[in-house]
Amino acid sequence: MNFGVLSTANIGRAAVVPAIRNTDHDLLAVASRDAASADAFADEFGIPRAYGSYEELLADDELDAVYNPLPNALHAEWTKRAADAGLHVLCEKPLAVDAEEAREVGDYCADRGVTLMEAFMYRYHPRTERAAELVREELGEVRSVKAGFQFPMDDPENVRLDPDLAGGSLMDVGCYAVSSARLFLGEPDRAYATTHDAGDHGVDTKLAGVLEYDGGATAEISCGFETDDAQWYRVETEGGWLEAREAFVPRGDEGVELEYEVDGRRAVETFDPTDQYRLEVERFAACVESGEQPRTDADEAVRNTATIDALYESAERGESVAVERP
Repeated sequence: MNFGVLSTANIGRAAVVPAIRNTDHDLLAVASRDAASADAFADEFGIPRAYGSYEELLADDELDAVYNPLPNALHAEWTKRAADAGLHVLCEKPLAVDAEEAREVGDYCADRGVTLMEAFMYRYHPRTERAAELVREELGEVRSVKAGFQFPMDDPENVRLDPDLAGGSLMDVGCYAVSSARLFLGEPDRAYATTHDAGDHGVDTKLAGVLEYDGGATAEISCGFETDDAQWYRVETEGGWLEAREAFVPRGDEGVELEYEVDGRRAVETFDPTDQYRLEVERFAACVESGEQPRTDADEAVRNTATIDALYESAERGESVAVERP
């Protein structure tokens, strides 16, 4: 499969572009609104073609798929334009700015017969798959989940702080915490949240939220740009508990652990260093070839974004709100 990359965003440079190059697929083209940036990026990674506009890249008839790491507010537009060109799309999370837009993008791609996958790479890591298996098959009914992702934001000009580009800590990293809570508990019924904007940017630089379930289970969600790097989920069940640190983006070259206890038996499983971005790319390509829906397809994106929408609505209204069922 021949890939193109829309923009020279840091996530592409640091993770996804190297991941594509480590698969059996080819990275054929990169585009930027700045031709010089595209040329420099192409030279850095040995990419044959550099384009000075996204339109030029989408017109390249040798491409099969694109990776879309543009700012959040541009995901929907350029995913649909890629679909118009008959290209399959691996789009960075979140797929869209809200659930309604995510549904629209999913329907648009389906109508044009292209595969669309949201790039929640942690869902393809063997540890995440094992955690879901343990919770589903051994730990019993889930009563609570605590999940969070935070890191310090030092650059006031970062696009993550731009409200016009759908910035904010919940959209950037809190979406992982929401995703993991839903992975273990399913769809919540109500949401409550509070936010803080440390630099008066117009976006949340910190959010704390609670997801409520009619059966009494809860999920505590936290995210932010104000404190040191930390990322985790912990699942409490009737039969034990499970916990992962560096839960979404493991750092360094060492393996990661999954700690849990089932009926009084405590265990720690270790997973070898894994490029979860490569696994994500390979799964995307396999879905394109087979026609199978990705694990993180548009429907999953709609459900995740619906919960994010409810958290933001609650923070704005200052009260618990119902989560709209997609």
